[in-house]
Amino acid sequence: MPILVGKKTKAIVQGITGAQGSFHTHLMLEYGTRIVAGTSPGKGGTEAHGIPVFDTIQEAVEKFKPNASIIFVPAPGAKDAALEAIAAGLSPVIIITEGIPVKDEIQIMEIAKLKGTTIIGPNTPGIITPGQCKLGIMPAHIFKPGKIGLVSRSGTLTYEIAASLTNAGLGQSTCLGVGGDPVVGLSFVDVLEMFRKDPATKAIAMIGEIGGNAEEMAAEYIRRTKYPKRIAAYVAGRAAPPGKRMGHAGAIITGKAGTAETKIVALKRAGVRIAMKPGEIAKLLKRR
Repeated sequence: MPILVGKKTKAIVQGITGAQGSFHTHLMLEYGTRIVAGTSPGKGGTEAHGIPVFDTIQEAVEKFKPNASIIFVPAPGAKDAALEAIAAGLSPVIIITEGIPVKDEIQIMEIAKLKGTTIIGPNTPGIITPGQCKLGIMPAHIFKPGKIGLVSRSGTLTYEIAASLTNAGLGQSTCLGVGGDPVVGLSFVDVLEMFRKDPATKAIAMIGEIGGNAEEMAAEYIRRTKYPKRIAAYVAGRAAPPGKRMGHAGAIITGKAGTAETKIVALKRAGVRIAMKPGEIAKLLKRR
């Protein structure tokens, strides 16, 4: 089993009858992902793309024994959807929704931590193990099976760099977006630890951006543990002015903290190879 999702993953789609949930359920099914049920309050007893729809997760869990969930519920209801998935024992729970209030995100993460649930997101493109399982909104055709693990704070850059890896003949073991909000489930450190233990992953592409200290914490972890696998990183936002939000809610520089330069310096000190352009990641991973 690869990290987090693979051929054995059985998933529920929360919000399956909404526009986004329905659209991406179709694409995930096309990819071969085992989606066994969906939920949409008030729509129980119907079907979406041939998948049975239930009013609650508990009904779906009792009948189909899924082990993962992906959430397309709009922001006002996303916390309740996530807590329902956590209470049902599903893990990972992938929260695609953006715009969730920070206080809701904090509550989700606290309860997930208590229950031992892995949260991917919120505001994430999801996760894909190429050739096995896609739980997310990424364009599947740009990924191919291989040995490069990819972890990212940016959705669009995930796609761009994955495509450049594929074009360079470097397939991927698992690719995931940790999410672009200030409060997210998995950190870079969490994912790097998973990739460290994954025999299918031989090297890692890491995509950071301005704001917060996730990259600095990853650099400290890499340095302190003498991380054994090659890592190449790209940090977006070098030209961003302080105090200006750039795309993601979490991508904002406060004072001297969270700049691209501080992140790049920390990663370089930890022995990470730094790409100055997204397309350089593949070259750095190929180089001995």
